[in-house]
Amino acid sequence: MSAPMIYQKITKMIVILLFILCAPWLVLSNTQEEEIGEFFKSGHTNNWAVLVDTSRFWFNYRHVANVLSIYRSVKRLGIPDSHIILMVADDMACNPRNPRPATVFNNANQHINVYGDDVEVDYRGYEVTVENFIRVLTGRLPPSTPRSKHLLSDERSNILVYMTGHGGDGFLKFQDAEEVSNVELADAFEQMWQKRRYHELFFMVDTCQAQSMFQRFYSPNILAVASSHVGEDSLSHHVDPALGVYVIDRYTFYALEFLEKAKPGSKKTMGQFLKVCPKHQCISTVAVRTDLFQRDPNQVLLTDFFGSVRNVEILLNTLSLPNITLSSDTCSKSSCGNEEVSSRNLKYADQFPMPV
Repeated sequence: MSAPMIYQKITKMIVILLFILCAPWLVLSNTQEEEIGEFFKSGHTNNWAVLVDTSRFWFNYRHVANVLSIYRSVKRLGIPDSHIILMVADDMACNPRNPRPATVFNNANQHINVYGDDVEVDYRGYEVTVENFIRVLTGRLPPSTPRSKHLLSDERSNILVYMTGHGGDGFLKFQDAEEVSNVELADAFEQMWQKRRYHELFFMVDTCQAQSMFQRFYSPNILAVASSHVGEDSLSHHVDPALGVYVIDRYTFYALEFLEKAKPGSKKTMGQFLKVCPKHQCISTVAVRTDLFQRDPNQVLLTDFFGSVRNVEILLNTLSLPNITLSSDTCSKSSCGNEEVSSRNLKYADQFPMPV
């Protein structure tokens, strides 16, 4: 056998050997790429929730229970208080008619106090207005507004907007004094999209003729569900004899029944959630709008809106961070004890800022 032929055979064997050794790594690399693509397929990096109860007075106890129940569920699934804007128009826990002060229950068995020990209400009482609600969504709050009352979302935020109260064809009442129309709400969502304040938005409303509240939406990436069609009432679920009032609405009751079975790592989908409370349970007809939403709800995880996502990127190299030290003109509490106090006059921030 000639030397060139021997050389060709050796070369071919080396190529085959290298392929055999490298093939598992190539497969692993492709698998890792698929896993990474699966990990980031939702396209969002953080979750927010805006939960609104618009009703006052003791006989509307169920609306407070509705919103506090959803609040409890999203916190349990991982959304922290810092990413939740909770608006409650009336404090049922402290109402003189409440036989069990400092509690709100969503079930006649009274086994879960949804008011709890760690409820952080951001807007309460007469702060729950149409103006404040629209300002929260669009980010147009007065400069003196505390950071905790801001919706600090961005273009990578998935936002859950839940509303409950009394409504009609094309409007939702706020405290029996004013109302927000479906046109105003649609325009507010469009402002949010133009200002890059959300990536995807899930709108959930439990009220009479609730479908009318999302009929005027025209902004992209919005998924919506309503507890009743236009012309239908949204009904209560059951009464607590000890309280003498209805304690929860039908649609929210069955939605919570579904949410209670979910965990932070749940594989339940939004498509499954949109089917909760069929007509034989709700009596009203649940309405859904998906035409503005770009993804298939059956492929969207429930936790994309009701949970919290923290995507983590693993780096193999070490990052060198600069060593930041205090400059010579700064001082500690002990070393600055004799420094002259600034003569600038201090004043309290406006508690009720007046419009300019």
